[in-house]
Amino acid sequence: MFIERFNSALKENLFQVTAARRKAIMKLGIILVINPKNTSSKIAVYKDSKLCFLKTIRYTDEQIAACGSVPGQIEMRKQAILKELIENDINVNKIEVIIARGGLIKPVKSGVYKVNEQLKEDLLKGVMGMHATNLGGIIALEISSLNNAIPLIADPVVVDELTDVARISGHPLFERKSVFHALNQKVVARKFAKTLNRKYEDLQLIVVHAGGGGISVGAHKGGHVVDTNQAFDGDGPFSIERTGSLPVGDLIRLCFSGKYTQEEILTMITAKGGLGAYLGTINLSTIDKRIKDDDETAKMITYAMAYQVAKEAGAMCTVLDGKPDAIILSGDLFQYSWFTNHLIKKLEKIGPITVYPNEDEIDALAQNAIGVLKGEIEVMEYS
Repeated sequence: MFIERFNSALKENLFQVTAARRKAIMKLGIILVINPKNTSSKIAVYKDSKLCFLKTIRYTDEQIAACGSVPGQIEMRKQAILKELIENDINVNKIEVIIARGGLIKPVKSGVYKVNEQLKEDLLKGVMGMHATNLGGIIALEISSLNNAIPLIADPVVVDELTDVARISGHPLFERKSVFHALNQKVVARKFAKTLNRKYEDLQLIVVHAGGGGISVGAHKGGHVVDTNQAFDGDGPFSIERTGSLPVGDLIRLCFSGKYTQEEILTMITAKGGLGAYLGTINLSTIDKRIKDDDETAKMITYAMAYQVAKEAGAMCTVLDGKPDAIILSGDLFQYSWFTNHLIKKLEKIGPITVYPNEDEIDALAQNAIGVLKGEIEVMEYS
């Protein structure tokens, strides 16, 4: 059986699997990729390292609300994924590896982790916060119980490589935390390094990821993200639905005004802020049309978002002593010229700019799983 061979390979050291055995593993390898988002789940199936199925499963507001909470969505999302696989003639029993986007677990180093019971428990608790990405590892583990597949996550959003000085906030009761788009930033940084025929570890890079949720800006040095904004409920630029940094005094006064509960304020910061709060929509196509129709409010707010991202990238430039080898822009927002052009104009004098206008999370996850199957990436144990 494949699983027995794989587990045996893990025990003897994945990096020492013979070339012939790697080839056999790759020939057998069928990978399911799961990337849960707020109102959808994107899934893909890879066979022999090639994408053979890709689907975005969308959920209505009513379906999400009926679940009551993020953990309450597990069964609904799992059944929807299994239904898609069955309807598209994908034999669940032949899937050897299930890899999902990692959620808000305890801080970890960059890499691939097997989903164990401790990891599942921390995803359910939301030890660093609750988000739809927490569901990925849980669903991977539950589906794996049906077919003995190996459940994995890769580069979760809590990858922590900050330097000691980057953790200092301004008061000893508070420590700056690393919560950012680690999977996206790492994959585009490595991809860019390959275009130069250089090692990622030898480059100094500023990476901006602006996807469907938050915006993170990381300073990459020596193969580590040595500083980044806390992109979930912390600091940095506002995004499509997150507030980013807010005036602290005003926020404190709002918290004690009696008008809002703690949960309502956290939701305001993580899901009801940003473009959505200012413009009444998070639909980028709608916002794009409003800008093309000369809606002055839409033009000002989207420019302000680019302005704040540029300020954050400029700050990260100082972390690299003003000497970045390149600035990399990735994510869905860079499909829109009203954001991309403003940002490039403000950053182009700092260093060369490369744009990857897609999130590419599915392929990033798949490449990690393929690396595991080839024996090139070690699977770590979460504790």
